[in-house]
Amino acid sequence: MSKIETAKRLLKEFKGNSYLNGLNILDQCGTLASQAEQGLNVTLILDSFPGSETYSDQIIKSMSDAGFKLRSIIKGAQPNAPLDDLARITREISQSNPDILVSFGGGSTIDAVKAANVLYSLEGDIEEYFGVGLVSKRINETGRKLKTHLAIQTASSSSAHLTKYSNITNISTGQKKLIVDNAIVPQIALFDYSITQSAPESLVIDGGLDGIAHSLEVLYGAAGKENYQGIEEIALTGIELIVEYLPQALANRQNQDAFEALGLGTDLGGYSIMVGGTNGAHLTSFSLVDVLSHGRACGIMNPYYTVFFAPAIQQPLEKLLDIYKNAGHLDDAISPQSAREYGLAIAQAMINFSQKIGNPTKLDDVNGFSDTHMLRALTAAKNPQLKMKLENMPVALTAEMVDEYMGPVLMAAKTGNLDLIKNVE
Repeated sequence: MSKIETAKRLLKEFKGNSYLNGLNILDQCGTLASQAEQGLNVTLILDSFPGSETYSDQIIKSMSDAGFKLRSIIKGAQPNAPLDDLARITREISQSNPDILVSFGGGSTIDAVKAANVLYSLEGDIEEYFGVGLVSKRINETGRKLKTHLAIQTASSSSAHLTKYSNITNISTGQKKLIVDNAIVPQIALFDYSITQSAPESLVIDGGLDGIAHSLEVLYGAAGKENYQGIEEIALTGIELIVEYLPQALANRQNQDAFEALGLGTDLGGYSIMVGGTNGAHLTSFSLVDVLSHGRACGIMNPYYTVFFAPAIQQPLEKLLDIYKNAGHLDDAISPQSAREYGLAIAQAMINFSQKIGNPTKLDDVNGFSDTHMLRALTAAKNPQLKMKLENMPVALTAEMVDEYMGPVLMAAKTGNLDLIKNVE
């Protein structure tokens, strides 16, 4: 079975009939929605980008043909789903009082709609829901439920359309926080991979790196645990597809097969973070939102965390070595002997890959980066609202260990010097 066929099988096992994915399928969104929602009133929350009018017209027609009535159209969220956009979207949803929410956009808009659905349906302040399981807790306490949400993805990246996460950013402080709750997973989702062919190159790169980060960090976190084998197939399939096909997609925007493979790979990243958790690179990325897009931040940080985690993750590193060698990102002659040597080899392969696709490989190469970001990242790592990231690390850290061990990882990422990284004895 090819990697493409394996990916399709895994996603079908994951989402069943609640997820429709493939090429040139956007006009089926109304039929999909009608299978899940009996109410007729719909509010659309739409991203706007070159050519998006054609897609939004398709969505409106498909929903109308399926018997839905359009109540309002709301502008989507800016990158990183700022608090101000969340407040605006919540307010406009409240004014339209819909039965079903249809989001059309990348991860930021879908995440904003997830959070807006919570505030509209359950009320309260967004700070009350940051953390794990707090939406479900409020639902159980009040007996209320969230509105049906059809998430239509436009970018091969975060897989927000498939997951229990909503990332919201306080722009004034430059800090991102998370809602993590199965209750906010969109009940139905659609991803027409052909839409991604017109995406800007920067978004294609960022999304691919985000997809790798999801699968990679979950794979690392599962190493040595009982569920490792099940996670390994999901995560490694996703990583292999992205590592192989992202350069092809960038080289030829007409290569529809490459964009389908890239979408499948990032979707498997979404599957990965539903069965496991991200950790180091994601945690640090939340403190870099003012200078780096999310995927690029993870793409820079993951090589350095790989070296830090190496003693605890040799099993996945051995498999990753073959993937990066087969894709031409690591010399076939390299043959690591120790766990740290494996970590250094995979880190170098990731750096080679980033160089090939045009992503920075160290923080000092990022415009606007300063030591303030390092302090912010260390402070955020000690925040109880983000402790799930520390706990998900294959080398788990307590808040008291952050400065001693995460500090050198950040310094290595700043300078590009892998030798600065200190392993826990």
